[in-house]
Amino acid sequence: MQAVTYISAAFVPVFIAGIIVYGTIKKVRVYESFIEGAKQGLETVVRILPYVVGFIFAINMFSASGCFGYLSFALSPVLKPAGIPPEILPLALMRPFSGSASIGILSHILNTYGPDSFIGRSASTLLGSSETLFYTTALYSGSVGIRKTRYTIPAGLFAEAVGLVSSVLVCRLLFK
Repeated sequence: MQAVTYISAAFVPVFIAGIIVYGTIKKVRVYESFIEGAKQGLETVVRILPYVVGFIFAINMFSASGCFGYLSFALSPVLKPAGIPPEILPLALMRPFSGSASIGILSHILNTYGPDSFIGRSASTLLGSSETLFYTTALYSGSVGIRKTRYTIPAGLFAEAVGLVSSVLVCRLLFK
C-alpha cells in the first residue's frame, strides 16, 4: 500500500515535468503555450457564464419549491414494484440537474441507511453511473454556441433511466 501512495503522490509532478521535457525536445515554447491556453480557457468561462448562472438559478428554484419531493412521491408507486427503492428516487431525479445537490442527497441516504445497505449501494452506484445531464448539456452546448440540442436531452434522459434501473439491478445481482 505504501508504494501506491508514493506513486500517486509523484504522478502529477512527474507528468508536468514530462510535458515540459517533451515540449522542450519538440522546441515548443511551453510557458507561452500554457499562458495562451489559460487565456483561451478564461474566454470560454466568460462565454459560458450566463448559461451556468441561469441554470444554477433554475435548479435552486425547482429544488426550493419542493418539486423533487412531489415527483418522488408520484413515481414511487410505479417504481417500487419494479424493485427500485423509493428512497433513491430523489437522487435519481436530482442527478441530471446538479452534481453537488446529488452528493448531498447521497450523503443523507448513506447517513440514514448506511453505505453497506442495499439502498446505500444502489444510490452510490447510481451516482457513479449517471451524469449531470442538463448542466453538461448547457455548458458544452453554450460554450460552442449550440442553441438547439435536438436529441441530446431525450437520449440523455433515456440513459439516466437506464442508469437507474441498471444500478439497482447490478446491486441486486452482486450484493443480495
